[in-house]
Amino acid sequence: MRWANTRVVVTGGAGFLGSFVVEALHARGCREISVPRSRDYDLRESDDIARLYDRTRPQVVVHLAAVVGGIGANRANPGRFFYDNAIMGLQLMEYARRLGVEKFIAVGTVCAYPKVTPVPFKEEDLWNGYPEDTNAPYGLAKKMLLVQAQAYRAQYGFNAIHLLPVNLYGPRDNFDLESSHVIPAMIRKFLAAKERGEPSVVLWGDGSPTREFLHVEDAAEAIALATERYDGSEPVNLGSGEEISIRELAELIAAEVGFRGEIVWDTTQPNGQPRRRLDVSRAERLFGFRAKHPFRDGVRQTVDWFVEHRAALAEAALIEAGPTP
Repeated sequence: MRWANTRVVVTGGAGFLGSFVVEALHARGCREISVPRSRDYDLRESDDIARLYDRTRPQVVVHLAAVVGGIGANRANPGRFFYDNAIMGLQLMEYARRLGVEKFIAVGTVCAYPKVTPVPFKEEDLWNGYPEDTNAPYGLAKKMLLVQAQAYRAQYGFNAIHLLPVNLYGPRDNFDLESSHVIPAMIRKFLAAKERGEPSVVLWGDGSPTREFLHVEDAAEAIALATERYDGSEPVNLGSGEEISIRELAELIAAEVGFRGEIVWDTTQPNGQPRRRLDVSRAERLFGFRAKHPFRDGVRQTVDWFVEHRAALAEAALIEAGPTP
């Protein structure tokens, strides 16, 4: 791919993952990257999508925009998470096909996998059951983009690929407790408890589920590599291939922020999917991706970033104001 002469649209390009993807493309020499903002384009509306494509005339579309959140946000907004994510992706891909876009990269989610999937999760197991209940609407909405990509390739010869990243983390993550995922939520809770001198922190579930995490910079590199090198119909996992229990994760983050109190597990709240670890061999084989960031180093980097930027985030109302360091 001749990046210098390629026009690219990155939906969600101002967000957590998207900002790193834009940087990865810039580093490859891509000069014409358009990042639609929600104040200018509502990607749930077909007229706005048509207007975006008419203005930018993209050759490549990387679709990252999504309505996302942790277990609590998914339980509170199942209808919104299904509709908004499905309608955005379906229309973006359809209008890209009509316009003759050369390549469409749909970024899905590990939440599309069945609740009970043999570990490590292999791409061929994707259709062997229903997703975990708490995030099934979101996971299924994203999963439909895989069906669309394969159907469009079969009927129209449209070059759409589908990537399945595991849980992401790193600098610039969403630290709003109402919608954040597990790592930023834990960082905020433990840091606040330490600064307020609280004796304990309450976390959901019993700590037994396991999760795999991928540093956001690794995820961005994987997406850039797939855009350059992969043109197949089969979905591809993006992950580190390593697994950690939620209990071990909590102890790690507590130690990183210096919280020495008790961790209390609220077993009246759901655990979510029992285990998550991906088979990541397909990504390495097809486009040479392997994660590079050691997990403990990445968690420390994320903690440091939040401590440094907390005041600015509060001022921008991206998080509520809390204790200052």
